[in-house]
Amino acid sequence: MDVTAPASKDTFGARQSLTVGDASHEVFRLDAVKGSERLPYSLKILLENLLRTEDGTNITADHVNALADWDPEAEPSTEIQFTPGRVVMQDFTGVPCVVDLATMREAITALGGDPGKVNPLAPAELVIDHSVIADIFGRPDAFERNVDFEYERNRERYQFLRWGQSAFDEFKVVPPGTGIVHQVNIEHLARVVMTRGGQAYPDTLVGTDSHTTMVNGLGVLGWGVGGIEAEAAMLGQPVSMLIPRVVGFKLDGELPAGATATDLVLTITEMLREHGVVGKFVEFYGAGVSAVPLANRATIGNMSPEFGSTCAIFPIDGETVDYLRFTGRSAEQVALVEAYAKEQGLWHDAGVEPVYSETLTLDLSSVVPSIAGPKRPQDRIALSDAKPAFRGALGSYTSDAPHSPVDEAGKETFPASDAPAVSEGNGDGKPVHYTAAEGAEGRPSKPTTVTLDGATFEIDHGAVAIAAITSCTNTSNPSVMIGAALLAKKAVEKGLSRKPWVKTTLAPGSKVVMDYYDRAGLLPYLEKLGFHLVGYGCTTCIGNSGPLQDEISAAVNESDLAVVSVLSGNRNFEGRINPDIKMNYLASPPLVVAYALAGSMDKDITTEPIGTGSDGEPVYLADIWPSPQEIQEVVASAISSEMFTKDYADVFAGDERWQSLPTPSGDTFEWAADSTYVRKPPYFEGMAQEPSPVTDIDGARVLAMLGDSVTTDHISPAGAIKQDSPAGKYLTEHGVERKDFNSYGSRRGNHEVMIRGTFANIRLRNLLLDDVQGGFTRDFLAGGEQTTIYDASVAYAEAGVPLVVLAGKEYGSGSSRDWAAKGTSLLGVRVVIAESFERIHRSNLIGMGVLPLQFPQGETASSLGLDGTETFSVAGVTELNEGRTPRTVKVTTTHEDGSTKEFDAVVRIDTPGEADYYRNGGIMQYVLRKMVNS
Repeated sequence: MDVTAPASKDTFGARQSLTVGDASHEVFRLDAVKGSERLPYSLKILLENLLRTEDGTNITADHVNALADWDPEAEPSTEIQFTPGRVVMQDFTGVPCVVDLATMREAITALGGDPGKVNPLAPAELVIDHSVIADIFGRPDAFERNVDFEYERNRERYQFLRWGQSAFDEFKVVPPGTGIVHQVNIEHLARVVMTRGGQAYPDTLVGTDSHTTMVNGLGVLGWGVGGIEAEAAMLGQPVSMLIPRVVGFKLDGELPAGATATDLVLTITEMLREHGVVGKFVEFYGAGVSAVPLANRATIGNMSPEFGSTCAIFPIDGETVDYLRFTGRSAEQVALVEAYAKEQGLWHDAGVEPVYSETLTLDLSSVVPSIAGPKRPQDRIALSDAKPAFRGALGSYTSDAPHSPVDEAGKETFPASDAPAVSEGNGDGKPVHYTAAEGAEGRPSKPTTVTLDGATFEIDHGAVAIAAITSCTNTSNPSVMIGAALLAKKAVEKGLSRKPWVKTTLAPGSKVVMDYYDRAGLLPYLEKLGFHLVGYGCTTCIGNSGPLQDEISAAVNESDLAVVSVLSGNRNFEGRINPDIKMNYLASPPLVVAYALAGSMDKDITTEPIGTGSDGEPVYLADIWPSPQEIQEVVASAISSEMFTKDYADVFAGDERWQSLPTPSGDTFEWAADSTYVRKPPYFEGMAQEPSPVTDIDGARVLAMLGDSVTTDHISPAGAIKQDSPAGKYLTEHGVERKDFNSYGSRRGNHEVMIRGTFANIRLRNLLLDDVQGGFTRDFLAGGEQTTIYDASVAYAEAGVPLVVLAGKEYGSGSSRDWAAKGTSLLGVRVVIAESFERIHRSNLIGMGVLPLQFPQGETASSLGLDGTETFSVAGVTELNEGRTPRTVKVTTTHEDGSTKEFDAVVRIDTPGEADYYRNGGIMQYVLRKMVNS
C-alpha cells in the first residue's frame, strides 16, 4: 500500500499530466478548483493534498470546497484531513516511536491482526543528532572523544534503531556524527516536489521535533508533532486539523550592516509572539522576500515554535531553486521543482498579494543586533541594552539580591534608570517587572575566587560559563558561521583570548560547515579561542552541554552564583542548558564568540572594551566585527556544491563504529529484561478490540498547580538526571553508575525512567509548595506532606484516586515532546485545566487519553479561589460516548471545609478526529483498532 498515491475520486477533474524533460508525472491541478488562485501559498499546498487524497469518505469534495471557499476572517471550525508525504525524526523522539511501533506489532498479533500492517507507508527518516554530549571541549581530540562516549552510552539504543531499519520498510536512519536533523533535511532530505507512484506533488511532512518548521524556508509545508502523532502518520493515518487562519508577514527592505539573521529572527519572534499566532499559519510575502537568502529563511522557519505558529513558510522562488542546485540536488529534480511550482501557481510573485486573515510588516532595515533571554526566546533585548536588562533580571536569580520594595500589585521594583524595563514571567503565574539598577550599586555581587589550570581569577554573577556555537537554527547559515570565524580571526590577530572560566564549544549542523571552515583557513582561529569541534549534533541547545569544569561548578554552587550561558540556539528555557546555569541567552554565532572574549553578561560590549590587545590597547567589538562584504567574499570562495554532494553521497552508511554494531533481526523485537534504555511500554496492556465508554471524573486530586509559560521542558526534561531524583534512584537500583546516567532524552525508550522524570525539572515551581523548586508536590492522602511528584502519584494510584494538573497561560509551549503527555498520562493524570495550551502539547494530551480543559474566558485558578487543596469532579464527559463533543463540561471543586464551587470549563477537543482518539484512550489505540478491524 502506498499512502502517498491513493486512488483519488477526482470529483473536480484535476488529474492531468506534467512533462518535465523526459519524465511525465500525474499531477492534480489547483486551477481546476474555483477560488484556488486567491488562497495563500500554504493553503494551496493543503488544497492539492485534499485533491490527491480525495476518497469520498475521510476526504470529500465538501472538504475541497470548504478550503477553496476559505474565509480569512472566520475562526477555524472546518476539519480537514492532511496526509503528509513523509515523516522526519530525531533520536530522542524517534526511539520511543520505534519502541511503540515494535510494541504495536505484538499488540496487533494478540488482537488477531496482521503484524505486517504495522509498517511505515511513507518515507520515514531518522537522524541521530540529540545524543552527543559536549563532555570534552577546547582540545583537538574533543570530537573523537565525545563520539566514543556517545557510542558507549547509547549502544543499546543504536542497536535498537538498526533493528528498526531492517524490520520496517521505508524507515532509514542517518547515523551519529553526520549532522542535525533539520540541517540534514534542508541540505539533503527535502524534495520540495516529491515523485512517487507516478505522481508529482508538493513535499509535505510532519516531524517529531518542533523545529521541523525549518524546512518551511524551502517552501515545504510541515511542522512538528508529538511522536504518537508521527507514528499514526507513518501508519497512514491523516493528521486531523482545522482549516487555519493565515497570518501574512510582509517583508520590505534589506538587513543593515552589523545585523545578522539571528537578529532578524529574534525580532520576528518577538513580534509574532506579541501578536499571537498560536495555532495559525504564518506566511512571508512581499518585495523583501527576494532579499532574504535561503539560509535566513530556514532560520526564520526554524523559530516557528518560539512564536507559537504551526508553520512559518516562504513560497518557492528563484532563491529556492538556486539553493537546491547549490546543495547538490540533481538537475532533473531542480527542473521539476521550478516547472511544477510555476504550473501550479506556487511560484512567488511579489506583485500579487494573497488574501490573509491578519498581516504584519517588518522593514528589514530596522533590525538591530539583539540577544534573547534570560529564559524565553521571545524576550528579545537590543544588544545595547543587554547589560542593564541583565542587571534588571538578576534579582530573581540570586539569594543575596538587595531587598527591594514591593508595590501594591505585588511587582518587585528596582531603582529606575534610562534602560528599558524587562518584563518576564517567573513561573508562578505572576509577572515580575524589573528596571535596571543605576550603576554598579544595587546589583547583587558575590566575587568568588577560582583556581583552574594554574590560573587564579574571580567570577561573579553574570559570568559567561558556556559560550556555544550550536543548534540547527544558526549552524545551517553560512553567513553567521563565517561571521563568527572571521570575528575569531580578528580577535586572535589583536591578541585576545577567551576568559578561562568559559566553556567554549563548536557543534555544526553538518559536515559541510567544517569543510568550508577548512577551505577558508578559519578553523585555527576558532580553535585558538577554544572553539574546537565537539560533535555534529544539538549539544548545548538540547541540554547536552556537558558538565562545567569541576572548579567552576564548585564555585558556582558554593556561592550560589547566577552565571549565564550564551548560545546560538533556539531554546533557553529554565533548567534546559545546564543544571549549574540559571540564566541563558540566545545570540548569533559572532556574538557567542564575542561573549566568550568578554566573559560576562555584566558588560556592555557595544561601548566597553571587549578585552585588551597584545599591544596593551583596549579592543572594542567594532574593531573585530567583520563587514558584510568580508563575509560574502569568504562565503563565495569557500563553499561549493561539491561539498554537499560529497558529504551526502552515502549519508545512511555511517562510520566504522556504526557499521560494526551487531544488528538484531526479526519482525518483532526481543526485549532485554535488564535493559535500562529500551523496555516494552504498557500502553496496550489489557486492551480490548472495542474501547470502553469514557467516564466522568470524580474525586480527583491536584498533582501540580503551575503558573504561566510552563514548557514541555518543565514537564519532561531532556537534560541531566539528578542522582537523588526518582529516576536517578531507579537507575542506581538497576546497577547504573552515576557517570553512565546519560540524559532523560536518551532514556526515552524506557518508560520507567521517563515516568519518574515527569515534572522533575529542577526549575519547576509547583504552587502547592512555598519557595520549592523541582519535582515535588503535596500528598493529600498523607496529610499534605511534601514528597516527590512520582512518589505521590504511586500513592494516589494505589488508592484509586485520579489526578488533575492546574496551569496558566501557554501550557506546554516549547518542544514537541510526546513524553510530556505520555508521562502525564502514566502518572495517572486524567485532566489538565489551563488558561491556554500550546498546539502540539494539547493534541499530545488527547493522543494519550488525557482531557485538556480551559478555564472560562478571563478566569484563572486564582480568580476562582482555587489553591490546589480541593478535590475535583468533572461531569459531562460521557457525552462523547454518544458521538458528540461537549463545548463545556461542569467542574465541581470541593474544599477542605466542605464548601463547593462550580465552573464550566471549555473542552479543548477541537476536531471529530481528536474525539475519536480520546474515546479510544489515545491515538495509538485508535490506529491499532482501526488496523485490526480493517
